[in-house]
Amino acid sequence: MKVMTEQKKKYDFLIVGTGLFGAVSAYLLKKRGFSILLIDKRDHIGGNVYTQKVKGINVHQYGAHIFHTSNKKVWDFVNGFVEFNRYTNSPVANYKGKLYNLPFNMNTFYQMWGVTTPEEAREKIEEQRKECCIESPKNLEEQAICLIGKDIYETLIKGYTQKQWGRKCTELPAFIIKRLPVRFVFDNNYFNDTYQGIPKGGYTVLIEKMIEGCEVKLGVDYLAQKEDFDALADRVIYTGEIDRYFGYQYGHLQYRTVSFETEILESVANYQGNAVVNYTDAETPYTRVIEHKHFELFGQEVEDCPDTIISREYSKEWQPGDEPYYPVNDEQNSQLYEQYKVLADAQEKVIFGGRLAEYKYYDMHKVIERAMEMMKTID
Repeated sequence: MKVMTEQKKKYDFLIVGTGLFGAVSAYLLKKRGFSILLIDKRDHIGGNVYTQKVKGINVHQYGAHIFHTSNKKVWDFVNGFVEFNRYTNSPVANYKGKLYNLPFNMNTFYQMWGVTTPEEAREKIEEQRKECCIESPKNLEEQAICLIGKDIYETLIKGYTQKQWGRKCTELPAFIIKRLPVRFVFDNNYFNDTYQGIPKGGYTVLIEKMIEGCEVKLGVDYLAQKEDFDALADRVIYTGEIDRYFGYQYGHLQYRTVSFETEILESVANYQGNAVVNYTDAETPYTRVIEHKHFELFGQEVEDCPDTIISREYSKEWQPGDEPYYPVNDEQNSQLYEQYKVLADAQEKVIFGGRLAEYKYYDMHKVIERAMEMMKTID
């Protein structure tokens, strides 16, 4: 990775943002012989997947990122840069001190109701559905009860979801909960995808390999120096907030953001026994606690590392100056985005791609698929 010191060279592409979309685009374009300049307003590469090694532990600085996909082409692509480990996401829920397995499966149903067979679990859920008399779910609460019953909704969904979104479940759309896995087998693997893991050495290694050979300039705000940077390249790939690019001329798009309280626990080899523990009661202010070492250390390896690092995650409404995380894809924001998209589509020199530029929540494998798809259209 080269670091640019003078802004004089003319490039084929200026890529704004060194997250997954920008890094994948840079790799694919460089492979085709295009010259690339990557810039980022942060002082590090990787965007929100950035990991930093602290006390021998790769810390996910912007929240937990677990790679999962059923697309073998994408899996082979990322493993071509760095080997991925065997991590399987099996979060645990803590409700007022009692633990439950996630996603909802026979372990959860046994912990909640004492049932031991799939038939008993289905009967219990159906009984609670009928009690609530919901035929056509109109919001997240009704959809959740139809999906999993009132007990599990009240214990494991309601408080957590309202903390995460800052809104009552009755005010959230039903579709948010539809993707939640429900299994009538004893299986704690959260994802249904064929492939899953964490890059050995952390995500920063993956990004470094993708952008190797490209020129990079960090700690610069593209929009504050837009005219100067635009003059350096024939075309621009922009991965930042689409509304900011256009000076918020139609108003701000809304996001949820996350803040982190990270703590090094010295002489504590194993704090919670799992990478992810969700706190589903409304009273606990944070949504979950991440113990970073469990993403890459397993079994005895955990105990061999004498210290541990945890992060408590707090979800809140985005304000200007905060890092935007999750688009609020309600009707009002979707309509506002469409107005900005019209402006973006009219830009001949600029390609808008990724979570912020397209105002869409993307899992990591979907970001890669999207970048691959868009780079094919470039000649």
